[in-house]
Amino acid sequence: MRPAQVLSSLNLLIDAQLPCMLHGSPGVGKSDVVRQVAKQRGIDIIDLRLSQLDPVDLRGVPSVDTKAHITSWNLPDFLPRSGKGILFFDEINSAAQATQAAAYQLILDRKLGDYTLPEGWSMVAAGNRATDRAIVNQMSTALKNRFAHLQYEVNNDDWCDWALRSGIETSVLGFIRFRPMLLNEFEPRNDSKEERDRVQRLRDAQAFATPRSWEFLSRVVGHAPSPDIEYELYSGIVGEGCAAEFMGYLKYYRSLPNLDALLMNPDKADVPTEPATLYALATGLASKAAPDNMERVVKYALRMPAEFQVLLMKDAIVRDSALTNTRDFNTWALANADRSEEHTSELQSLITIS
Repeated sequence: MRPAQVLSSLNLLIDAQLPCMLHGSPGVGKSDVVRQVAKQRGIDIIDLRLSQLDPVDLRGVPSVDTKAHITSWNLPDFLPRSGKGILFFDEINSAAQATQAAAYQLILDRKLGDYTLPEGWSMVAAGNRATDRAIVNQMSTALKNRFAHLQYEVNNDDWCDWALRSGIETSVLGFIRFRPMLLNEFEPRNDSKEERDRVQRLRDAQAFATPRSWEFLSRVVGHAPSPDIEYELYSGIVGEGCAAEFMGYLKYYRSLPNLDALLMNPDKADVPTEPATLYALATGLASKAAPDNMERVVKYALRMPAEFQVLLMKDAIVRDSALTNTRDFNTWALANADRSEEHTSELQSLITIS
């Protein structure tokens, strides 16, 4: 299930007050999508790591009334008492089985001894897969049966849309557009022995490419590391192979003409033919697009190959949906109306984005 579908499904399951669990490989964004749902709904989120608790911690500390010979329980302060939110059991299958079992009643009945989870709170869990060589303990059938299970799959378009809204460096975004297979190296691409061996080697590696590690790399790129340490830094985040390819892409990205100067003369500025340069140019121009320069952006875009025009406009609109209301965007849309069926479909999706 792609991230946009997970987002929609989580909202539905929360409305139905049905506990659910996300499954996926490390670093794909499982935790982020849960936080995104909480932010969209304007509710709180409590990240409860069962792996850091002993079984008795959920019930709380007992106190004894020696006169009445009664024991009562002082509930832990991490359990919500009021309001609305998501109680998020992140990395739930990293917890010991005894601690998982301690949460049975809370997850199924919304109760824990005398405690009742407030009506406005929902429960969501997330965990890695045992095949990913993460620290994972077997979940009992009793615990599994308390959740609706969603399989989280990486999707390039969804990640790029998120990246555009999240300030990911344009060089990183352009590279993922250019080499989409490298967004998540952890996933097998086919069932061949060679592919299984490749994934196995990655699982033994210290660094490999995932959506999370590309976000980390973007932070480093934003601090402009010196050339003598760039490759080593990037290798330590996404692995040697991806770092080498990214360094190769940066040569094209850094050789781009000044984009502001290009937009001063959009009718005559050179249009490159190298795909890597076109990806870099499209993402770079999209970051520059604004209502007051849209006429110049469109003039240059109309001279680019159709697929890069669509990429440029899509990224620009995700950054600023108000661009769809400009006369110049509509001029571009009309000029592209007779393109191939594939690009016409993409064009229609652009017009409905905002």
